[in-house]
Amino acid sequence: MEEVDLLPHLDGTERGLVVMMCGLPGSGKSTYAQALERRGYTRLSIDEVVWARIGRDAADLDPAVYEQLKSAVEQELWDELIRLMEAKLPTVIDYSFWSRATRNRYKAAIESHGCRWELIRLKADLATLRRRLTARSRRGDANSVTVCDDLLERYVTDFEEPVGEGERVIVQE
Repeated sequence: MEEVDLLPHLDGTERGLVVMMCGLPGSGKSTYAQALERRGYTRLSIDEVVWARIGRDAADLDPAVYEQLKSAVEQELWDELIRLMEAKLPTVIDYSFWSRATRNRYKAAIESHGCRWELIRLKADLATLRRRLTARSRRGDANSVTVCDDLLERYVTDFEEPVGEGERVIVQE
């Protein structure tokens, strides 16, 4: 798929627009978010900040240590999001948004700052996710976070599908 095909209506000119990427690991969130970044959006990514802090895949960390680090980074990115919204800069949040409560929290904050949100749900079947995650794990960069099959199964089970939330669904193959 060519980059011009990736969300062509989001050209980076709408002030105060916050795009929320939503989906399971391997669904294409970072690919789409990076395309928007090249159009002038500021991209916020927990995975990239964590990588910058530890210099490796966070899957190597003790789960409790990772959760603590992830929570701290998420708070920092939340503060950065507030700053970006106050400046009315186009922003893309490269995050799974797996829970309805988290989506609603972000939407409320976006609206309270006089900004508009767009929820992009990237959807792929389990075979596609597995194939992409296998290929991604070989890259060794900030966006190649290892997700073992057991963890992927848990993510699939726990994911709260956005339905009737104003989402734009893009099916991935």
